[in-house]
Amino acid sequence: MDDYAPVHRDPAPESYGRLRVRTADLGPARWLTRHDPSGAGAFGTVAGVAAPGFAAYVRVLHPASLEERPVRWSTVAAAHGRRVTPTSRWHELVGMDALYQNASEYGLPGVWDEHPVEGPTPPDVARALIPVLARHTGTPDHCWYGLWNGYGRWDFDHLPFFERPCRDEVLLGGTLADAVSPTDLEAFAELPDLWWPQDRAWCLGGDVDLVSTYVGGSEALVAEVLAAPGLEAHRVDPGDPVG
Repeated sequence: MDDYAPVHRDPAPESYGRLRVRTADLGPARWLTRHDPSGAGAFGTVAGVAAPGFAAYVRVLHPASLEERPVRWSTVAAAHGRRVTPTSRWHELVGMDALYQNASEYGLPGVWDEHPVEGPTPPDVARALIPVLARHTGTPDHCWYGLWNGYGRWDFDHLPFFERPCRDEVLLGGTLADAVSPTDLEAFAELPDLWWPQDRAWCLGGDVDLVSTYVGGSEALVAEVLAAPGLEAHRVDPGDPVG
């Protein structure tokens, strides 16, 4: 017999920050739910997170931190005598097991004291990405978003959802500039997992279990993300494993 009391969740808001919660037609997300007979977009792959079919893909690393200041993976890797590759996993980079978050002590004095944020794109990373993404779409004021309905803060169970590999997503709509606005609702609110503009020029994907954000788009977009001074990024292939 289950004696655990149900977890209280607040009713889902009508707007998630300035993003409108879609309660009827999920048509704008239909292209993401089509089955690809080639197997592209499988769970646990880059294209499974950022959607298949783009010319190029890039992995954006969520920074670690030291005394709440961002620290690049490359800095941490060098201190541990390792180097970052496009598919590096954080726990392997720092010489810990996959459940490093549960260790009683972790970090390296003077280098890092907090691991990268797990989950969808952190707000500071999102703010650095938004102007880059805006330059590579003709519809920055008309964008769509997917928010995993499993985040425990709000009750989205009564809303329609669209399916992604192993995730059910609530559909949101708004401008690209509004992508970070959920933090206006609550400081620690998760940003949407999926972002794409109406013209589908690119797709950004994250996940509750990842410490990276993935973007699929044009070669020009990926090149600009790789060159952005406020981001630490690596080119990846659509079938690469995520981390």
